[in-house]
Amino acid sequence: MPRTKAFDEKEVLESAMLLFWKKGFYATSMQDLVNELNINRASIYDTYGDKMQLFSKAFAHYRKTSLASLRSLLYSENSVKKGFVKLFLAIADEAVSDKDQKGCFVVNTTTELTGHDEVIKSIIQENQNIFVNAFLDHLKIGVANGEISPQKDLKSLALYLFTLNNGMKVLNRTGTSKEEMEQMVKTALAVLE
Repeated sequence: MPRTKAFDEKEVLESAMLLFWKKGFYATSMQDLVNELNINRASIYDTYGDKMQLFSKAFAHYRKTSLASLRSLLYSENSVKKGFVKLFLAIADEAVSDKDQKGCFVVNTTTELTGHDEVIKSIIQENQNIFVNAFLDHLKIGVANGEISPQKDLKSLALYLFTLNNGMKVLNRTGTSKEEMEQMVKTALAVLE
């Protein structure tokens, strides 16, 4: 009869995600994972595979959660422009609320792993395409409802907004103030006018 697991796999995955996000892949040892997740090595290997497999699952969880959050914020307003403002002000709020100054797990992983891991690089590129398309879809709604000029280059705007999103998350790691970020959002989103 197989043993039942004495831990919640989703909670453990969430904890692993936070640890990798905070420390990075290379700086996180298996012993760190054992200590943080409060389960033994054998259980980690049996449930999640090796360190890279666990990292990949935690990274996928983060990307899925981030995309859901992005869409939720964008579509929480009737106005497309207000949705963008709400999204970017939420990122500015993270600058204050994230005491660990973790920034963005995707951005952190991009700088740490894409230079020597083609699989991670392709995942990062896929993630970029998904997020840029989410921004593009929202911009198209803005054109359809008359908030955004149809003369705008929407693909370039979507990539610009993706870059702003990632750049702000990098600034979260530097201690940039919420006020500075809010001013930056105001300036950056003037491009939608």
